[in-house]
Amino acid sequence: MNPPHTTTLGVLLAAGSGTRFLGSQHKLLSSIDGHTIISRSLTAMTGSGLDGFIVVSGAVDLGAHIDDIEEVHNPDWKDGQRSSVTTAIQFARAQGYGAVVVGLADQPFITSQAWTDVSSSPSPIAIATYKGIRGNPVRLHSSVWNMFENLEADPDAGARSLIHLHPELVREVACEGNSADIDTTEDLDTWT
Repeated sequence: MNPPHTTTLGVLLAAGSGTRFLGSQHKLLSSIDGHTIISRSLTAMTGSGLDGFIVVSGAVDLGAHIDDIEEVHNPDWKDGQRSSVTTAIQFARAQGYGAVVVGLADQPFITSQAWTDVSSSPSPIAIATYKGIRGNPVRLHSSVWNMFENLEADPDAGARSLIHLHPELVREVACEGNSADIDTTEDLDTWT
């Protein structure tokens, strides 16, 4: 199944409270090489050439840290990552996008090229791989949005449940870069 070319929305999920990170501020506002984690992730997403971009927020108001990127608040952020993906899909549908490419704000080493390559896949679901290991970002064409929304799944699974249930719709996209995430102060120490 090859969906036609569509306009694609880049989505950066940044709604969680980061409770495992014991630093003095939210993990996304911590710095690596003089740049906040969220700014590194935003630069990669916006450098991809997609048709539009949003940040899905929740626990923390990120408006002052995301320049002119539209912030879409997920009021159900405590329900897990799935609710943030649903928030992004609802926004994309209302704005007439045909696909979303979803990444995580706490993965500051994903490249713009990874966003571009995943967005270019013709499959209904595309997932970045790094040295053969699945990661982010993930592309969801509008043809699978209803499936995602109607799926009874783990609230923290994001799109993983849909990917596992419908492997016939999935294409892996080999990407350069590193999908390491920053969840703890120890994770941050590894990179600073």
